Amino acid sequence: MEFRTFSSPHLSPVANVSVVMQRVLYALVPGTLCAWWFFGWGIIMNIFICCVTAVAAEAVMLRIRNRPVREQAGDYSAVVTGMLLALALPPLAPWWLPVIGTLFAIVIAKHLYGGIGYNPFNPAMVGYVVLLISFPREMTLWPPPAGIEGYHLSLIQYLDWNWLGNLPDGIALDALTRATPMDMAKTELGLGNMLSEIKVSPIFGGFGGKGWELVNLFFLAGGVWLLYKGTIRWQIPTGMIGGLFLVSLIFYIIDPDAYMSPLFHMLSGATMLGAFFIATDPVSASTTPRGRLIFGAGAGIIIYVIRTWGGYPDGVAFGVLLMNMAAPTIDYYTRPRVFGHQRSEE
Repeated sequence: MEFRTFSSPHLSPVANVSVVMQRVLYALVPGTLCAWWFFGWGIIMNIFICCVTAVAAEAVMLRIRNRPVREQAGDYSAVVTGMLLALALPPLAPWWLPVIGTLFAIVIAKHLYGGIGYNPFNPAMVGYVVLLISFPREMTLWPPPAGIEGYHLSLIQYLDWNWLGNLPDGIALDALTRATPMDMAKTELGLGNMLSEIKVSPIFGGFGGKGWELVNLFFLAGGVWLLYKGTIRWQIPTGMIGGLFLVSLIFYIIDPDAYMSPLFHMLSGATMLGAFFIATDPVSASTTPRGRLIFGAGAGIIIYVIRTWGGYPDGVAFGVLLMNMAAPTIDYYTRPRVFGHQRSEE
């Protein structure tokens, strides 16, 4: 009797794209809920708009490219892109801002390069940087965190502002927003003020900004769970956090009243979100073990340089994108020796 023989691989993969993306979404839940608690309904609305736009744009582009829509649009990769972009956007952003950013991320940064597996840059960060450069005013609309004095919109008031542009009577937009701790520290240090004077502001907590500390810790917890499940490797988060910590420690030791502490950098801005969820993109990041460490460390150093001397208060998006450019070169020079082969001497 003749039996049918199948070609390799003979074992099904443990985790396909859909499973990996679902795990990433699960890991984002704690930090997302914490961000919603401190910054209001804008977090949830941004997620809704970004994810719906991402899935719709993904389906349209797959249809145009004659690819299987149901199979590829249902792998949750577009949802993860929308989720990451939404978490990076200010909660008081008008509805069209996440729409533009998501369309650019999916259509330009992902599908015009060939779709999933071919994009050289992190799509969510490309969309974010486009918005940051094109609409700098709208990208500063951060409300004060819960527990800080200020006017906080209810859900109905927020929807009225987000979709119709209407604010409550007698309330100006400036009354709803406040500088983030990183933005305030950068501005005040640029004016020659000392940290001891700056940190008396109520927006600062024990180590970072109020609210931002817990948000970063919850994203850290989600990232550790991804490491435990084997969804991401340890090198990029370790390299990025280690590089940022080390360079900030050096300057903090030199002048602790002119440079923010390492713990402030760890627990402010998008540090943990970037280290565990953005920089670890398996397509646009380095793939070799040593390369991943170099990739992460380079991103961390760039983040510190931008935060301290650059034109933007946070630098996670730029740090990741710049290292995306360097990833092919890093991988080329950090290739591990193939088993059974000797390293050639040049």
